[in-house]
Amino acid sequence: MERGTKTVYREGSKIVKQFKAGYPKSAVIKEAFNHALAEESGLNVPALLEVKNTGEGWALVIEAVEGKTMAQLMAEQPENLEALMTQFVEIQSDIHRRTCKQMGRLKDKLNAQISSLRDELDASTRYELHVRLENMKPHTKITHGDFNPTNVLIGEDGKVYILDWAHAAIGNASADAAMTYLQFALEDQKKADLYLKLFCKKNDIAMQYVQRWLPIVAAAQMTKKHGAEKAFLTHWTQVVEFE
Repeated sequence: MERGTKTVYREGSKIVKQFKAGYPKSAVIKEAFNHALAEESGLNVPALLEVKNTGEGWALVIEAVEGKTMAQLMAEQPENLEALMTQFVEIQSDIHRRTCKQMGRLKDKLNAQISSLRDELDASTRYELHVRLENMKPHTKITHGDFNPTNVLIGEDGKVYILDWAHAAIGNASADAAMTYLQFALEDQKKADLYLKLFCKKNDIAMQYVQRWLPIVAAAQMTKKHGAEKAFLTHWTQVVEFE
């Protein structure tokens, strides 16, 4: 399976995530480090077995786990969507109950991403986003950064495995929720709305607070998206007050 800067394939009892030639070694090692830190925090993740240079670029070798992703289950069982989404929210909330001093700060990453959008956003918009981010409450919770149903695997043994730790950082759980909301909204607004309602209820967080993060995380996501998706995210970067 080819996805952007990497190709993911199975090799016996292992999954190989092969990054394209020229992809920064530091980014691969950082992902491996985050993966190891997540494992050490007590979260259930497939074991990281190896980081190696294959001659075609750097690769991560990870334990293969038999099962289905939450995305597959949601597609196969639309009648059980609310129950599956509730489980999905509980898994994310469990991540947010943990911290890890060695992980990078989400606020630093978001500031850098906003600053990089010189061609996409004018100086005034970038300034407003920086100010809004600076005024958000500083937290030190583990945030996944790409928490969507394709990155949650339900094993045949019933265990939950959380995949893809490339974007993990410590920061505010509501920022992580806003990122997840936007990923749902790119595909299905009804699922996005259900997710946000359940997340806020589970964690006793005002929906308006999560919504205040949307322009910030939309800007961050713009650094990774193109075409229609980028246009959708650009709309969300408009700094407005939600009622």
